[in-house]
Amino acid sequence: MARGRREIDQLHDEIQELFAELWQVPPCLAIVVELPGVDPDAVQVVVSDRTLVIAGERRRPRIDGQVWQQLEIEYGPFQRRFQLPEDVDPGEATAEYDRGLLTITMPVVDRRSGPVQVPIEIKARGG
Repeated sequence: MARGRREIDQLHDEIQELFAELWQVPPCLAIVVELPGVDPDAVQVVVSDRTLVIAGERRRPRIDGQVWQQLEIEYGPFQRRFQLPEDVDPGEATAEYDRGLLTITMPVVDRRSGPVQVPIEIKARGG
């Protein structure tokens, strides 16, 4: 009987640990955005309260004498707005651009601060 009780206690402890892990606030939030064909210098990332705004412009390539039959990518200005599930520290946010993927990482905090523009570090061009 004692062995069965120990197994139940152990199972109870494991379930408690699992629930504790599920309810923990993540140390940081990461958002990955596909921006193929966008020059990272033409992108702005701004974090304010619980909102992340990514804005920029994808410029249409200019090739003399070419007539486009079909374009499968949208060109022109764009803006994407994300509601963040947690308060973040915009001053410690980082953004990296690598082969068309923009990755923004923001540490989660207990307090809010004003809007901050996040500089983008360019890892590689092209690809």
